[in-house]
Amino acid sequence: MNRSLSWSGIGLWAAAGVWILALAGGFTALLAYKSTPGVAAAAPTRWPQASQIEPARDRATLVMFAHPRCSCTRASIHELGQLLARVTHPPRVIVAFTLPGGVGKDWRETDLWRSAEAIPGVRAVADRGSREANLFGSRTSGTTLLYDAAGRLEFSGGITSLRDHEGDSLGQERLVALLTGHEADKPTSPVFGCELGDDPKEERP
Repeated sequence: MNRSLSWSGIGLWAAAGVWILALAGGFTALLAYKSTPGVAAAAPTRWPQASQIEPARDRATLVMFAHPRCSCTRASIHELGQLLARVTHPPRVIVAFTLPGGVGKDWRETDLWRSAEAIPGVRAVADRGSREANLFGSRTSGTTLLYDAAGRLEFSGGITSLRDHEGDSLGQERLVALLTGHEADKPTSPVFGCELGDDPKEERP
């Protein structure tokens, strides 16, 4: 009887250990996924003349490239609103959503698109075939570029600290510094998001 109970207890402890290890492994994989940045932009140092996006001439222009189906870009859109609320003289702001050829209205009528348009001063545009993203060397959703009034690149990177994470980030602080007349410690930051050419119907770690 005691031996039976002993083996039963060992089995329960073993099962609990396996469960804890599986849980820890899943958490580690999720953390690694959230903290792994996407491909950094190879942004041109001057505003590309072939771009169909019209930059401002009297102030800076900020362009964010976004995938309309990337769920982790919700945080980037949210942080864009927080960023603009912190500056007295905001730049011209464009959110360019990549649209592959042949896709339907469901790619354009998304909550991300509506969220971007709801931010005061932000204009959302369709980037069909990733034409603009390619011109600006952007490959990751959430990539944010700042060009000054003379068309010179001042910042390239992301404005979240992790995938799908809202809150303080180095990217946002550096942009706020530049937009308030100060120097940023670095002109770049990691960007966290889906690849602009993918169709991430479901986010999977």
